[in-house]
Order: sequence, then structure tokens, then C-alpha cells
Amino acid sequence: MRSDEVSLRDEEYLRYGRQLMLAEIGEEGQLRLKGKSVLIVGLGGLGSPLALYLAGAGVGTLWLADGDTLDSSNLPRQILFDGEGLRRSKAELARERLAAHNPHVELIAINQRLDAHSLPAFVAEVDLVVDCCDNLASRHAINAACVAQGKPWISAAAVGWQGQLMVRSAPEHACYACLYPADTEVRESCQSSGVTGPLVGVMGSLQALEALKLLLGRPSLVAGTLRRFDALAHEWQTLRLPADPDCPVCGSTNPALKD
Repeated sequence: MRSDEVSLRDEEYLRYGRQLMLAEIGEEGQLRLKGKSVLIVGLGGLGSPLALYLAGAGVGTLWLADGDTLDSSNLPRQILFDGEGLRRSKAELARERLAAHNPHVELIAINQRLDAHSLPAFVAEVDLVVDCCDNLASRHAINAACVAQGKPWISAAAVGWQGQLMVRSAPEHACYACLYPADTEVRESCQSSGVTGPLVGVMGSLQALEALKLLLGRPSLVAGTLRRFDALAHEWQTLRLPADPDCPVCGSTNPALKD
């Protein structure tokens, strides 16, 4: 997004009118959002509502990363897509759908599965990273790249009827490796245990809410915690997460983080 744009255009005042009314946003906040960039890794059940809400809110640049193609089994929960896009790249489909949703947002499709080697270059380009992945290896790679570059990230997951949300926005917060060491075994996944569509919608929407707060320069009150949601019981649980000083990624034992 062009850095010389110091005011909103008439059509933007009309488009964003309802959120411009909010004291926490206003014109200054809207311009701030316009100048921000976000990397979304994964455009499935979590990434779909997240991307729609961030584009709708006028976040200036969205980097859309997903190496998969659309399958009919995705459609019950991945609300960014429809049956017309089957077997096409999710990243390209997302770019097209979001461009139609809001032409004022810059959209960059990354049609590849990002890993430990490719992530650092993309993380360096953005202000915030949102983890919408479906596997631990990708989550750990995102976490490591963000910790190394001091970038905030938001992670969510959903399996069956259970969801979780985690935000890391400061060095003192626990990172993903503090909570789940690299050798953690996955006992359940969407592929093996299934997932309900509205649950991923809830968790992806919460990621969008926390993303907007961070991009506006406001604190996330859930940062440094693990929020768990039981959709069947409609109950929330909040766990405080102290950072592990011996964590190989964010702890004092990591030589890459030392001056």
C-alpha cells in the first residue's frame, strides 16, 4: 500500500463508515489499518473468515499463503470458496474473492506451502502473521520465524468441538514451542476426528478481532494466554502461559536471540 496516502478517499469514508464511528478506530485508526500488512498462512476454515474480515476492515496488504487446491470436502466450513473453484489454487481463489469484496486492499497470492526455509522472507515483509495452519510442523516454523524477527503472531486451531486461541505480541509471552515442544505427538486432527464448521468460523473470527486490535496499536488482553473453547458446552477456559526460560526457540538458551 502506498505510503504517501495520508487521507481516505470518499468511497473509503462510505465503505468504512460504521467502524469509523468507533472511538478506538476513527480516521486515524483507519489510516493506520490501511498502512498495515498481514501474512495469513492457511486459507481453510480459519483463514476464510479471517481473510474476509481483514479485507473488509481495510487492512492495506494481505499476503495469502496456501499450497492446496480446493476440494469439495472443504466447502462445508471454508466460506471463502464455492463449488465453482474446485481443483483450483486456494491462494488464487482467495485473491479473486477478496478483490471483489474490497478493491481497496492489496492482495498477494502465495501458491505454496510455506516452511522453515521460505517463511522468514515473507515474515520480514509484514507487520503481523496469523497462523491458520492444520499441522504442527507449519505452526512451529511460523513461531520460529516470528520469534527470530520479533513479529507478533496469532494462532488458532479447531478439532471436533474444541477450539483454541493463542496470541504472542511481546518477547515476554510464551511462544508456541513453550506450549508444544517440537516432539509433541498429535493425537487428533481434523482429518482423523472431524470438525464442525461454525467452530472454525468462531475461532477465525476471533483471530480477526485480535489482529485488528494489534494493528491498531491496542493491547490484546488474551496475549500470553491459551484460550480454549468447548463448543458443545459453550464454555471458555483461560490458561496463563509463562514463557519457558529453557525454550529452544524463545528462551535464553537460544544463541540467535542474544545480543
